[in-house]
Amino acid sequence: MENDFKNKTCAEFVDVLAGSGPVPGGGGASALAGAVGTALSHMVGSLTLGKKKYQEVEPEIRSAMKEAEDLQDNLLDLIRRDAEVFSPLAEAYRLPKDTEEQAAYKADVMEKCLLDACMVPLDIMECCCRGIELAQFFAENGSRMAVSDAGASAAILKGALEAASMNVYINTKSMKDREKAEELEERCDRMRRDYGGQAFSIVQDVISALRS
Repeated sequence: MENDFKNKTCAEFVDVLAGSGPVPGGGGASALAGAVGTALSHMVGSLTLGKKKYQEVEPEIRSAMKEAEDLQDNLLDLIRRDAEVFSPLAEAYRLPKDTEEQAAYKADVMEKCLLDACMVPLDIMECCCRGIELAQFFAENGSRMAVSDAGASAAILKGALEAASMNVYINTKSMKDREKAEELEERCDRMRRDYGGQAFSIVQDVISALRS
């Protein structure tokens, strides 16, 4: 099935990513990285369940694991969705603009496609933000034997967050509706500032704990 990147092996996905095709690109790669990050948080939960020391927080651990699993599924699906919204945008760039009517039509189509192409990476970013919150929960409440995995989760999700943001900025740059473009850019800026900063703090705390 076209754009069915979810069911490819790691080697197949990386091979396609390295090729000259337009998809998957940075958006799909960031979604996959986000899924890997949330899977690591889920792993911390798996290593925590059943341990007597963490019995009191087991209900919260199970709930957080379920949410991490849902985020992972959403992020994997967003690989396909990112490819789907890029195709119409690529076609729009190729539309003729030799006459006023053609130019006006192309401008309208481009604006819609650019907006659509912004929304998927924004969804990826939002999933990563929640994933970072879960990474903090697992870093603080999960098995201390797996705290490095919680830190790795936060680090990978921060990278995915930043990568997805660039797929928004490259599209808002071309939008004619500057008010809408600035609104989307502000959403990116806020997530990068708040959740990127949170992820950085998690990583630093985990590294400090590991080296103490």
